[in-house]
Amino acid sequence: MTAPVSKPPHAHPLSAEQQAFFNEHGYLVLRGLASQQACAALLSAAQDALAHAVAPVELETDVGYAGAPTSREAEGGRTVRRLLDADSRGTPYTEWARDARVASAIAQLIGGPVHLSLAHHNCVMTKHPAFGTATHWHRDSRYWSFARNALVSSWLALVEETVDNGCLWVIPGSHTLELPAERFDEKLFLRPDVPENHALIDTARPVPLLPGDVLLFHCNTFHAARANQTGAVKFSAVFTYYGPDNYPLPNTRSSARPDPLVG
Repeated sequence: MTAPVSKPPHAHPLSAEQQAFFNEHGYLVLRGLASQQACAALLSAAQDALAHAVAPVELETDVGYAGAPTSREAEGGRTVRRLLDADSRGTPYTEWARDARVASAIAQLIGGPVHLSLAHHNCVMTKHPAFGTATHWHRDSRYWSFARNALVSSWLALVEETVDNGCLWVIPGSHTLELPAERFDEKLFLRPDVPENHALIDTARPVPLLPGDVLLFHCNTFHAARANQTGAVKFSAVFTYYGPDNYPLPNTRSSARPDPLVG
C-alpha cells in the first residue's frame, strides 16, 4: 500500500485519490509542500530557541516516558522534548501555522474552513539522540475535549525523518476503530500485553519524510515513534486544526484560548 503522489506545492486542491486515501487510512503525505528556504528558516528559529531554552518548553522528564531522566537535576534532565506555543514565537512559525496550503488541504478533508488549535500540539517536536524517549501507541484525541474527534494534525519535517532518528509510525485505518477500554493502559496507550493489540500493531508502517514534506493525520489514528538512534536532533513542526462545526468543550484545556480561523 503506497500513498498517492502529491501534486506540486503550488497546486490545489487535493485530488479525489488523495482524499480517498486519507479517509480510508487516516493519514496522507504531501511531498515538498514547504520550500527548502522555508524549512531552513523554521529550522534555524527552532535551533536558536532550543540553544537558549526559550520558554515555554516541555522537558523529557516532564512527560516521564520510559527511559526519560528521572528529574531535572539528573543527567539529561534538561533535555527539551517540545518547544511549546510555536504559533506565538513569531515569524516564521506564525506564518507556517496559518499556511493556506495546509489549511485548504485540511479544509477539504474536514469539509469546511478550519480553526488552528492553540491548546494542542502548536509546537516544535525536538527528538534528541541520548534522552529523546520513544512514544508508545496512542491517539492524540486521548486528552482532547471536543464535541467530535474530527481534528487533523499537520507534521512538517524540518530535517530528514527516518526509522533511525525516530520518524512517526502509523496504523493505517485505525482512526475508524472502536476499541474496548481494557485494550488501553491508564494513560490510554495500547497495552503491549494484549494479544489483539499485537495483531493491530503488526499492521503499522513507518512514515519517512524529507525536509518540506507534510504528514496529515487524523486525531484518532494510532501512531508511535521510536527513540533517536542517530547523533543529531530531529525537528518537526506540528499543528492541529478543526472545523467550525466542531468545537472545544467549555471549561476544558481545549477551550482555554480562542482559536483563530485560518482557512
